[in-house]
Amino acid sequence: MLTLRVNGAIHKLVVDPDTPLLWVLREQLGLTGTKYSCGIAECGACTVHVDGEAVLSCVTPVGEVAGTDITTIEGFYGQVAEALRRAWIAEDVPQCGYCQPGQIMTAAKLLQEKSHPTDRAIDDAMSAVLCRCGTYPAIRRAIHRAAEKL
Repeated sequence: MLTLRVNGAIHKLVVDPDTPLLWVLREQLGLTGTKYSCGIAECGACTVHVDGEAVLSCVTPVGEVAGTDITTIEGFYGQVAEALRRAWIAEDVPQCGYCQPGQIMTAAKLLQEKSHPTDRAIDDAMSAVLCRCGTYPAIRRAIHRAAEKL
């Protein structure tokens, strides 16, 4: 049995510790905001925060994160979350929307590390999350907008 703290709630689960965190979040806890896309840590759609760090949940064994504080897009609240959500809406970022949870969780980590990131810093950080619709310019504008509000 593993104990997980996800979005502030404690969950005791009987699960193989080698199971990817992504599948536990989606299948066992019903938190489907974290997306499955590549399954090999190449696209970033599955990004969550583990003890404040951006982590690719598709390749993270759940046994490695037992006892940590896991935050998914569903539990992402606070000043940074609100600034990013408002900026995403103002810049009309999403098209299909599939990568957006990973984009937002990655952008949040970036803003935690750099309160006013340059275009290059944004591009470097956000290159870990693929957007098939190509909304990268809107994502960059939204991150700058969010940074101005923080």
